[in-house]
Amino acid sequence: MTTAPASPPRSPRVPARATVLPGRVVRLYGGRMSLRWRPRTVVVCVLLAAACLVVGALGLTTGTYRLPLSRVLATLLGRGTGAESFIVLSLRLPRLLCALLAGGALGMSGAVFQSMSRNPLGSPDIIGFTSGAASGAVTQIVLFHGGPYATAVAAVGGGLATALLVGLLAAGRGPAVGHRVVLVGIGVSAMLTSLTAYLLTRASLYEAQDAQIWLIGSLNSVNWSVVAPLAAALAVLVPVTVAASRNLAWLELGEDTARGLGVPVGRARILPAVAATALAAASTAAVGPIAFVALAAPHLCRRLVRSPGALVVPAGFMGALLLAASDYTAQRGLPGTELPVGAVTGVLGGLYLCRLLLARRRAGRS
Repeated sequence: MTTAPASPPRSPRVPARATVLPGRVVRLYGGRMSLRWRPRTVVVCVLLAAACLVVGALGLTTGTYRLPLSRVLATLLGRGTGAESFIVLSLRLPRLLCALLAGGALGMSGAVFQSMSRNPLGSPDIIGFTSGAASGAVTQIVLFHGGPYATAVAAVGGGLATALLVGLLAAGRGPAVGHRVVLVGIGVSAMLTSLTAYLLTRASLYEAQDAQIWLIGSLNSVNWSVVAPLAAALAVLVPVTVAASRNLAWLELGEDTARGLGVPVGRARILPAVAATALAAASTAAVGPIAFVALAAPHLCRRLVRSPGALVVPAGFMGALLLAASDYTAQRGLPGTELPVGAVTGVLGGLYLCRLLLARRRAGRS
């Protein structure tokens, strides 16, 4: 399901019945709010949600201690044994929920940034926002010896500060602004990566190991104390992001066209950018800088939905599926070895990025 762009004032050059985006519009609250949806988009979201349930069932039932699905359901309903409750409710379920929440946040964040920059590489991990969150977290771990909550706050602050810096350096008008954001973001990301590496050299052995595991991106030590703050943050940020993304479809037509249609371009950019950055920072604070989920999720769901626009909600479902499936692969892929999920997404995402760059190169030659 995609949200409808807010209806701009009618321009004399645009016919009153002109259709900019395909789909059906449902008007709520006496026409003060509208929701655009397409049957294909709804079907894709339902199928992605069903795939998440399948991956979740596999994650909850398999492992060193195998449980049939009937026992998992009984445990979720409070009728499991002590051992079953510990394995399902204390170990496997928090990890699964964290993967779904963090992946959904990254997918939505990537969809917003790609739409705003009009660049397929415009995702928070490519343009440096997750690097800023990682630098903030490592700074807190190494210099201030903060606990999990202080590290999470520092990660969110680092992500927002990096977003502000990239936005100021890449500010401007014209069709090249998206390319400037990507190039400036890559440069800022490189500097922040160097800062993080330097901080690790100043850390003690224990702090360096702790920070390095966090930097790879891992769900291995996730518990309810991690899931609860992430769920609370997403309960606020997801509705804000969905509502703020309603004008992104108009911005994709170009700033001049959107401004001519009466869209407040500045406000239409700032709110979704802040919300998407907060989503990426909250996810990074919970599980570390997971690579390439925010980049790949919008591309993959766009191939399925085949619709213009930001596709924020489908990208959220796709991101949740990608991270949950990657974590299942990290746990079960190599017998006797439990990999960090960031290692799996890094390999798969790197291959996808190479494929994307090759496809753009062929398109440039044709």
